[in-house]
Amino acid sequence: MLEAKGLTLHYGGSQILHGIDLTARPGAVTCVMGNNGVGKTSLMQLLAGRHPRSGGDLALDGTALGRVSAQRMARMGVGYVPQGRAIFPTLTVRENLETGFACLPRAERRVPDEIYDSFPVLAEMAGRRGGDLSGGQQQQLAIARALITKPRILLLDEPTEGIQPNIIAQIGRVIAALRDRGDMAIVLVEQFFDFAWDLGDAFLVMERGRAVMQGPKGRLSRGDLHARLAGHQAA
Repeated sequence: MLEAKGLTLHYGGSQILHGIDLTARPGAVTCVMGNNGVGKTSLMQLLAGRHPRSGGDLALDGTALGRVSAQRMARMGVGYVPQGRAIFPTLTVRENLETGFACLPRAERRVPDEIYDSFPVLAEMAGRRGGDLSGGQQQQLAIARALITKPRILLLDEPTEGIQPNIIAQIGRVIAALRDRGDMAIVLVEQFFDFAWDLGDAFLVMERGRAVMQGPKGRLSRGDLHARLAGHQAA
């Protein structure tokens, strides 16, 4: 379980995050929502160890974390799929997947069959360069690369952005299957409301770096959540 309390983040003299609390539990999807520019990606980068927090506490399985690098977070079981995918365009699909091996003991450095079961197109295109794949295929590759590291926490930043509907549906099925295994906590940044509502077990809505609505799905109204997001977009 990943627990964050009172997270703050500054870029130079600008404060980006203001006292964010977040809990990601195994077997659950925590959805972070809000307009562009409200700090969602900054929060994910902080959780992944890519930005040092200015304040607040972060704990993994009850163990407090100090300033931890992205490499160490990955070795501790935090997988990160960044917005924009960040695959290596000149490497083949197989080589892109193998970049995840760095987090694994040598004896475990292989691509499990379940990766290709979840994303069959990657098996078909294993020898193709990542840059030759479509946007949807690159997104599948980015998620698969994170899963290679056998994460206990999976951070997904806008996995449906710019993706065709059939691939969105497939990604949704994969996320649901990972959640239902019960051993992985998933944090999902998402603007596609129906996709997030269908998958989410808990929600955090952000505005200007602050949490303005938060709670488990059972305590939130779908209409209220949608109205809050729609109202913010209209503003």
